[in-house]
Amino acid sequence: MSVFAHLVEHLADLLQPLFHASSAAAAIVLFTALVRLLVHPLSRASARGQRARAALQPRIAELKKEHGKDREKFQKALMELHAEEKVSPLSGCLPSLFQMPAFFLLYHLFSSSTIGGEANTLLGHKLFAAPLGDRWADALGDGGLFGPAGLVYLGLFAVVTAVAAFNYVRTKRMTAASNPAGDGQSEGRSESEQAAASVGKIMPFMSFFTLFTVAVVPLAAALYVVTSATWSAVERAVLYRDMPGAAPAAAALA
Repeated sequence: MSVFAHLVEHLADLLQPLFHASSAAAAIVLFTALVRLLVHPLSRASARGQRARAALQPRIAELKKEHGKDREKFQKALMELHAEEKVSPLSGCLPSLFQMPAFFLLYHLFSSSTIGGEANTLLGHKLFAAPLGDRWADALGDGGLFGPAGLVYLGLFAVVTAVAAFNYVRTKRMTAASNPAGDGQSEGRSESEQAAASVGKIMPFMSFFTLFTVAVVPLAAALYVVTSATWSAVERAVLYRDMPGAAPAAAALA
């Protein structure tokens, strides 16, 4: 973890002439952007996978018709179709999974009072008036909801709420466009597809769960989460702009 701490400190030193006391916070934003750039190929692959799954719907409908109510034969044929087309129903989870190590590194870095037996000097850095090692509870205890540190959190909550609302509307619109009937689509699906569908129903609300994350983790980790969530919203709107129901969301970012 000391190597990671030196990386953050080095980035903060480079950004100090521009951001002064908030240079470490700016370093975390930059670090998050670098992580998202590294993960971007996976995000593009996930978008291609979703387009491929959408293109397979007519063939899946034919398989349903061919095998009727024989669920076992349908699932086997569906797995063979996915293998033939090299499509994974759960490929969309990979970008999120590959980001988790970076988040936990930041969480532990700004939760530790010492690094390598020495005092953790990063804890003294701030985002405006809020220390990067503090949590929302600390801000409430030091000035209250509208105190200097509290206002920093209110700003983060506002960004998260806006991003979550955008994701919710966009996801609901795309779901409605891909499933206009709104029912009867789960019958005959494979277990992996049903799992993906269940995750898809929950995902629109997961963005709002980010509010809880921002409130309980150290501010540095919260800043990572907010930056990554904003990046994801823009990235997905661009990558999925040609998917049914996505055009209004993409236009909003144009």
